[in-house]
Amino acid sequence: MASANGTASFFTHGTCTQYEQVLKLYPQALKLKADRRAKRPEELIKLDNWYQNELPKTIKSRGKDAHMVHEELVQCMKWKQIRGKFYPQLSYLVKVNTPRAVMAETKKAFKKLPNLEQALAALSNLKGVGTTMASALLAAACPEMAPFMADECLMAIPDIEGIDYTAREYLNFVKHIKSKADRLNKIASENKRPDAVEWTPHKIELALWTHSVVSELKPELLSCINLENGNSIPAPICQNGDSLDPCVSDESNQGPLNGKAANVIDEDTTTSFTDNSPPSLESEETNESAISDSTNDSSAVEFTKRPLDEDSNSVDQPSSKKIKEDLGDK
Repeated sequence: MASANGTASFFTHGTCTQYEQVLKLYPQALKLKADRRAKRPEELIKLDNWYQNELPKTIKSRGKDAHMVHEELVQCMKWKQIRGKFYPQLSYLVKVNTPRAVMAETKKAFKKLPNLEQALAALSNLKGVGTTMASALLAAACPEMAPFMADECLMAIPDIEGIDYTAREYLNFVKHIKSKADRLNKIASENKRPDAVEWTPHKIELALWTHSVVSELKPELLSCINLENGNSIPAPICQNGDSLDPCVSDESNQGPLNGKAANVIDEDTTTSFTDNSPPSLESEETNESAISDSTNDSSAVEFTKRPLDEDSNSVDQPSSKKIKEDLGDK
């Protein structure tokens, strides 16, 4: 991945304000990804708005019996595949889960929280749901605890050199992400920043994903906050030379930006990343047409025995396969 080193440096050295600035770029990063990956870019925008904003509210509204329904599971897989790598077999596998199984297993998983390992194990009982897909479901149900296991974010973690989609790796990923969220929140509190973003593991993950995508597809957007060759990110300054970031004293090597002014962050938009249009409920893209959706019987389809990705729990896979840093076609 072209942006892996820069995003890793951002993860390690980024200040409070710099994380906030990068998070503000999420809608632009999503559009860049949609324009590059999707046949209908607007579909990803709508799906993402549903996943980030509507689905968490829907799950929480179900109270103690929080769960997901079949259509929501299918939509989550569609979001994941359009935003990342596309495997039509996985879309089919998720669809053949019965509505009863989806409700029962997601309810069981959400009741296991805050034990992420047990929640992952429960979700893996669903067809087509591996560690990465399970992390997407948990991030929707409990964003304050569970980040989505995106490749771009995994590669930003200093001690993760390759990717093998396992529960153990996910828990290690969560540990690092949560530590960063706790640190940023602590610094903001110590500096008495009531307007600061309240960081959750999911928001940290979104900031990392944004930095990775933008640095690859439109790096000029990071001109004031990007890391190059491991150097610290310059702290944004006002036109009078004062730092915008009261957290800057906690960071090292925070130099000026040669007189450039940084844009002021609008705190009111941090929780709404996309437009308010409802998600598309259309069928999968035409490149799935080779797989029939006319049956709900998983035994009716015979799959070729070859590795797919981390979420295929019904095909042969090498254990602990290392995935190279080639995320350009995500």
